[in-house]
Amino acid sequence: MKKIVVLLLLFVGIQQSVAQKKIYVSDKFEELSKDHKTIAILPFQTTLNLKSEQTTYTEAQIKELAEKEGIAVQQALESYFLNRKKKKKLKIEFQDIDTTNRILKKAGITLENIDIYTPQELSKILNVDAIISGSLTSRLLLSKEVDTSFDFISFLKGKSDYGKIIIKLSDKNTGKLLWRYEKTINRKSGKNTKNIIAIMMRQASRKFPYEEKR
Repeated sequence: MKKIVVLLLLFVGIQQSVAQKKIYVSDKFEELSKDHKTIAILPFQTTLNLKSEQTTYTEAQIKELAEKEGIAVQQALESYFLNRKKKKKLKIEFQDIDTTNRILKKAGITLENIDIYTPQELSKILNVDAIISGSLTSRLLLSKEVDTSFDFISFLKGKSDYGKIIIKLSDKNTGKLLWRYEKTINRKSGKNTKNIIAIMMRQASRKFPYEEKR
């Protein structure tokens, strides 16, 4: 019986790992990115589905927390990319996110209206060659520590996943999608936003098109 359970867990684990990570790279990436030098990382649009027996959140609190979670993903990505850049693993520069956020604020662009702007418009406003944007859906506050211990009951019930993150890279001239990474977040993904992003991007680094080939 134990062997059957182990085999079942292995099979489900393999199936989940295949389904949880999707990476797309445009076949026109080299052509469209040949002159890219600077990229801006935008705050992520976040949807929170928080349910807690101890805490009841107001609509205003949910909005504020969602904005903070979106900024946390932006900060985590910047930290990861700057670390890769320091190790001379990347061929491009990144606009400081504080500069990015100040320019967006000055232009009247917020997380509530940013989706009405095209990648070309945002790239022009930010004076960059490409933008990294994306979305986060979560039922936990990832910027805080989350429980990463294995929960067998949640696993069997299919409730071990608690969110999804999508990261997109878009060209300034055409607005075309150059790279996209979609990942389901669960207990094995990491203990907080920075940790989750670092693990995700390490897994995707071979297919992140600006990576230096050795």
